[in-house]
Amino acid sequence: MIPEAVIGMLACGRIGAIHSVVFGGFASNELASRIDDSKAKVLLTASCGFEPGRTVQYKPLVDEALKLASHKIEKIILYQIPNNEVKLNPANEISWDESLSNAKNVDCVEMNSNEFAYILYTSGTTGIPKGIVRDIGGHIAALKWTMKNIYNIDKDDVWWSASDIGWIVGHSYIVYAPLFKGCTTVLFEGKPVGTPDAGAFWKIISDYKVKSLFTAPTAFRAIKKEDPEGKFFSKYDLGSFESLFLAGERADPDTIKWAESLLNVPVIDHWWQTETSWAISSNCTGIEMMKTKYGSACKAVPGYNVKVIKPDQSIAKPNEMGDIVVKLPLPPGTFPTLWNADERYKKTYMTNYDGYYQTYDAGHIDEDGYIWIMSRTDDIINVAGHRLSTGAIEEVLSEHQSVAECAVIGIADKLKGQLPIGLIALKAGVQKDNETISKECIQMVRDKVGPVAAFKTAIVVKRLPKTRSGKILRGTVRKIADKEDYKMPATIDDPAILDEIKQDLIKSNILK
Repeated sequence: MIPEAVIGMLACGRIGAIHSVVFGGFASNELASRIDDSKAKVLLTASCGFEPGRTVQYKPLVDEALKLASHKIEKIILYQIPNNEVKLNPANEISWDESLSNAKNVDCVEMNSNEFAYILYTSGTTGIPKGIVRDIGGHIAALKWTMKNIYNIDKDDVWWSASDIGWIVGHSYIVYAPLFKGCTTVLFEGKPVGTPDAGAFWKIISDYKVKSLFTAPTAFRAIKKEDPEGKFFSKYDLGSFESLFLAGERADPDTIKWAESLLNVPVIDHWWQTETSWAISSNCTGIEMMKTKYGSACKAVPGYNVKVIKPDQSIAKPNEMGDIVVKLPLPPGTFPTLWNADERYKKTYMTNYDGYYQTYDAGHIDEDGYIWIMSRTDDIINVAGHRLSTGAIEEVLSEHQSVAECAVIGIADKLKGQLPIGLIALKAGVQKDNETISKECIQMVRDKVGPVAAFKTAIVVKRLPKTRSGKILRGTVRKIADKEDYKMPATIDDPAILDEIKQDLIKSNILK
C-alpha cells in the first residue's frame, strides 16, 4: 500500500495496458496461477511489505512463483523499500528508480469504452481463480455516479477507503472512483489496531479532515475489542466526519450500534461484490437517507433489480428465504465477462436462473424492500472481508501424506466474520501423532494459500459425515460449530458421525 503501487495501476490505464493486482498475502502458487491465466508481460513488485510485527519479503515469493508458472514474464520492475533492498538479476530485473531514469511523458492512449481496464482475480469454487474483467466506459460512468449519490462526496471533499488495492474495494474506491470524481483519496498503509494503537483510524480522520470512511466490519470489530469504551477516540477532533460505510461481509447489529454511539454519525452497511465493482444495495446518502434496519444492507441501488428466488424457481414472497439474484441486464460498471472464459462466465453466473445474475448470496427481501444478506450459497468463505474458497484449502490439506480426506468449513468469528477450520480423516495405519499432523497441515496451508487464509485449526477426526451418495455434509457441521439449530439430513449415511464430530469440536475448543 504505497504510492508507487497506485502509480503503476494508473500508468497502465494511461497507456491502455490491462493490469492485474495481486494481494501480497497470497502464496507463490496463487501468484503463479494468475500469471499463467493472465499471460502478463511485466511484473511490478516491491522488495517487501510490512505487517504488524513482521516484514513480508516479496522477492522470494515472486521468484518461486516465476519458477512455478508456465508463462514467462518478460520484465520485472522492483521498488526497493528503503533499508530492505534486495539484489536484482540484471538479465530481466530493474529497479523502479532505474525504470524512471530515462522515462518520457506520453499522452493518454485512446481506448474504446468496452475495452478492458483490468483483471481482478477472485476465488473460484473449482480452485481455479476467476478473472473478473472491467470495461472502461461503464466503469467510469458507474463509479463517478456512486461517489455523490451513494457516498455524498463532492469535488473538494476528503474520502478514505481503508481497504487494500489488491481487492475490489481498493480498485474502485481508493484508486478509481475518487479520481473520476475529482475528490481527495487517502492511501493508508497500516491496520485499525497496532499501528500504533486502536486510535489509528481516528488520527487519520482528524489529521486529514476526512468526510466519510469506508471499511470492513472486521476493522471496527478489532477497534471495539481493543478499545471498547472509545478512550482513543476521545483524543481526536472528528468535526469533519459525516458518515461511516461498511461492506465486505455482513455487519452485525452490535458492531453497527457500537460505532453509531461512538461516532454519532450514520453507520451504513451496504452490499456488493467483486463482480459488480460497486454497491448492489445501500442507503444512498447523496439521494435521500432511509431508516436503518439493523442487519439489513438497505435497499437496491438504482440500476439493480434485485429479487429472491426459491429452489422451485418461483419468486419469493416478502421475508421468504432464497437465492438473491439480479434481473438482467446488469448496470454499467459490473463485469461483462471473465478473462478468456466467456462460457465459464455464462455457466457460473447466468444459467441457474434464466434471465438473472446469481449472486451466490442467500437471504430475503422484507415488505419494505430492504435486502437481508444471510449467507453464501456456495463454498466461498469470507475471512476479514477476503473471499476464499474452502475447496482451495481442502486441495492443500489433501496433499498431506497422512490425510485420506478432509473438509474445510467457515465458522463464525466475532473479529474476522468467518474463520476456516479443517476436519481431516487419516489414512489407515498412520503412525504419526495427531498434533504433529495438524501442525504440518496448518503450515502447508500457510505456505500454499498464504497467511490471508488465517488457517489455524486442523482437527483430526475418525470419519467425515456424508450423504449416502458420498457428499460431505459441510453445512451441517458448520451449524453444529456455530451452535445453530440443524435438522438431521435425510440422506446422511450414519447419524452417529455427527455426535462424534461434536465431541471433536468440543475437544478442540471450537465448541465450548
